[in-house]
Amino acid sequence: MGKRIAGLLVAFVVLTLIFWAVEFFWPGVPAQRRWQRRGYRTDAFYWFFTPLISKPLSQLAVLVTLVPILWLLGRSLDRNAILAGYGPVLALPKWLQVIAILFVGDFIGYWTHRLFHGRRLWPFHAIHHSSKELDWLSSVRLHPVNEIVSRVCQALPFVLLGFSPAVVAAYLPFLTFYAIFEHANVSWHFGPLKYLIASPEFHRWHHTKEEEGLDKNFAGLFPVFDLIFGTLYLPKGKHPTEFGIAGEPVPSTLWAQLIYPFRGTAGLISARPSAPDDVQHEHGEGPDQHGVHRKRRDMERR
Repeated sequence: MGKRIAGLLVAFVVLTLIFWAVEFFWPGVPAQRRWQRRGYRTDAFYWFFTPLISKPLSQLAVLVTLVPILWLLGRSLDRNAILAGYGPVLALPKWLQVIAILFVGDFIGYWTHRLFHGRRLWPFHAIHHSSKELDWLSSVRLHPVNEIVSRVCQALPFVLLGFSPAVVAAYLPFLTFYAIFEHANVSWHFGPLKYLIASPEFHRWHHTKEEEGLDKNFAGLFPVFDLIFGTLYLPKGKHPTEFGIAGEPVPSTLWAQLIYPFRGTAGLISARPSAPDDVQHEHGEGPDQHGVHRKRRDMERR
């Protein structure tokens, strides 16, 4: 445990120095403070809490969920057999396995992310969206339930498809680092590649509290999924400047945020139009998203 904490402390210092320089030369919001921005102390606590508490819990949840499913499918529960993977997937070239993991993983992540914007799961995901000033460190502000559900939803399909859990485990740290990069206070959008690879500008639009960017840009790596499913938003020559959740009183401290989703009123504050349980139909002609937005705004006024 001591070595783990020391490693996290070293990584914190190194990344702080790297992103301080990057955000100094290419700031997304130039006026944003770097050392004492709002929520900095809470996110610093999350930097240690998420890998030391939330991630082990998510790994345990994957194991507890995976073993009964493998048993029902008649698969060997031997540790080495599970780690080896199985089926046609193993015959694929390594480079093709990597591409498959990236695209399949992002497809799963896209829909898991959309589910967290629905009424039932939103109170947990609202913690992540509560940062009013966004930078690389705000990426780790994640409720344990959000972490656990996301990891289970991502890991199980891969294992059931035959991928080795060891290969999947190597994929997860890459996602973590890329998420850190996407939250940085920079205005990068990768030019002509901005519709192919998710950039900080792409993801920062997802975090805006401005009406135009609500429930947009769910993909973690490939904006093509947002393009296909109608949730892409990347206006030319414009950058998001306001973040957080309008009208939603998410507490500012770590412990209060851990308790917040379990309060009776938390789930009634915000409705998100993109999740299946929030879709409303009018005369059988599809989702009335404007109605949902109006409902959310009415709740914010109360």
